Amino acid sequence: MDPKNISKKDQVILHQLEVIRTMTENNLNRMGSDFWGTPPLRTDRPEEKAPEKNTAASTGDDGTKAPEAETLPPEKIEDLQAELDSYIGLGAVKKEVRNLINMVRVHQMRRENGLPTTDLSLHMVFSGNPGTGKTTVARLMARIYHALGILSKGQLVEVDRSGLVAGYVGQTALKTAKVIEKALGGVLFIDEAYALNGRAENDFGQEAIDTILKAMEDHRDDLVVIAAGYDGLMDDFIHSNPGLESRFNRFLHFDDYSVDEMMDIFKMQCKKGCYTLADQAEEQVRDFIRQENTNGVSFGNARGVRNLFEQILVHQSNRLAELEQVSREALMEITAEDVRMARGLEAPAASGDGENTEEKA
Repeated sequence: MDPKNISKKDQVILHQLEVIRTMTENNLNRMGSDFWGTPPLRTDRPEEKAPEKNTAASTGDDGTKAPEAETLPPEKIEDLQAELDSYIGLGAVKKEVRNLINMVRVHQMRRENGLPTTDLSLHMVFSGNPGTGKTTVARLMARIYHALGILSKGQLVEVDRSGLVAGYVGQTALKTAKVIEKALGGVLFIDEAYALNGRAENDFGQEAIDTILKAMEDHRDDLVVIAAGYDGLMDDFIHSNPGLESRFNRFLHFDDYSVDEMMDIFKMQCKKGCYTLADQAEEQVRDFIRQENTNGVSFGNARGVRNLFEQILVHQSNRLAELEQVSREALMEITAEDVRMARGLEAPAASGDGENTEEKA
């Protein structure tokens, strides 16, 4: 379209659309991969990468997220405990992590005083549905172990079956060994670990398991492995192999979030993204979460909340794009109409600010 033929009103609308698009994109980029303020592991644009404390930051050819070369100094354990306490929900997990921290501290004090100590296994199994915080807590555990002096670097290397298993005999051991090398000094986080136990005749998952078990023995002083996945499947996986049973004796279960907890997660996203909920919008959001969260697996807990949040922002942008003038306050406000549109409900009849005739779904 020839810019000369665009009316002044159209120019204003086009400018506002660009402002809305840019603001929404920037807000979503800042939100990261979880809901507690942890920076994302990577971005699509390398120039926008921000340094992250003791965490994997790039992706290698084998599909793993590789650690940064620079090792940052250990953080204060009190700060890490405060961060853990700030997470929404996870009551049972928080208690177990605090117990583990105390046990490690006492174990270290006994050694310093020349008292006998038993072998302390720090490898863990995280079980629970998607979006319940398993990766977030694994990342924090790497930093906690670094702060306690157990791990020399404290990075997290996240991988699944595809990052460990190759298609030919002998290649899986080499591929897995490369991943382990990246994880030395930190935590190797294996998501959906039960997928390694394929049980097929030509499956090389057992080769990956054997390589990992050997590394856990050879590098017991500077490598922690966390295996994660669904409840029943993880239990079957660990008990399918005596080597796994002997090394993984610490289990943390991650419960699904309640509606109230997911509402708190949504509000935290609003706060982080500089958004406010207008009158009646909060109850609409709560109903939206309740409506969509019929199954913790399919909805995805915190991930499901993030998806709803992004859907609502799309409809907020559509609404604002129709206005001739958009104030800073309007850019920040999420209305009940935005939520209703995201839910697929009929939009309310126009009257004033669109709130007075709102019918509660």
